[in-house]
Amino acid sequence: MKKNFSLIICVLCTIQLSAQIVALKPYEEDRNKGKAILLHLTFGLHQPLGDMSDRFGLDGNFGGMVEYLTANNFIFGTEGYYLFGSKVNEDPLAILRTPAGDIIGNDRLVASVVLRERGFYAGGMVGKLFTINEKRSGIRLTFGAGYLRHWIRLQDDNSSVTQITGDYKKGYDRLSGGLALNQFIGWQHLAGNRRSNFLIGIEFNEGFTNTLRDWDFAEMRKLDESRLDIRVGLRVAWTLPFYQGKSEEIFY
Repeated sequence: MKKNFSLIICVLCTIQLSAQIVALKPYEEDRNKGKAILLHLTFGLHQPLGDMSDRFGLDGNFGGMVEYLTANNFIFGTEGYYLFGSKVNEDPLAILRTPAGDIIGNDRLVASVVLRERGFYAGGMVGKLFTINEKRSGIRLTFGAGYLRHWIRLQDDNSSVTQITGDYKKGYDRLSGGLALNQFIGWQHLAGNRRSNFLIGIEFNEGFTNTLRDWDFAEMRKLDESRLDIRVGLRVAWTLPFYQGKSEEIFY
């Protein structure tokens, strides 16, 4: 008798637990609905085109985005990232090199000077998430505008070349900047259980830049030509969403 009673109790508990799970399931599915603030940690890899390819090679970049996602999946946000690269096609230090291609330092020894790409982009964007089967996963399309700046970093770890120290360095770094447009198309996934949130896609960036230096020592003039700096590449991001429920709760 006791065994039968215990069995009945176990069955009733199992049924009750199953009912609770079923009742909670709609709630779990609703946890990625409504308005949301999205924080993205992004990384990209871009190939230069146009005038950008004359100066630099492939670049990597990392940064972040802060977005407001409406209940109808419209996107409004800001973004920014720092870009870097190891390939520099132009040689602003050609005027300092010997016929053998070396640069002689203050100690009359061959100096180790390395050229690197550095820069950043910051701007705003608007867009839309076009969902397919899931309510918060689908094709993401955004358009943005902002400011692009890039320069050549002259890396002289021993500071052995006086000509590229202090303010003299400004005559060689070819600092450029200007308005830039940005477009992204890809896939964004916001899981109902909030455990898997990411985006991945193709990004296009077009910078309408000019030199920001009054004089270039290598060219012995100001580089006053307008530039079209294009970058195309892959962008991925890990997303941390903060949802606002119907009763004004914040879920994350």
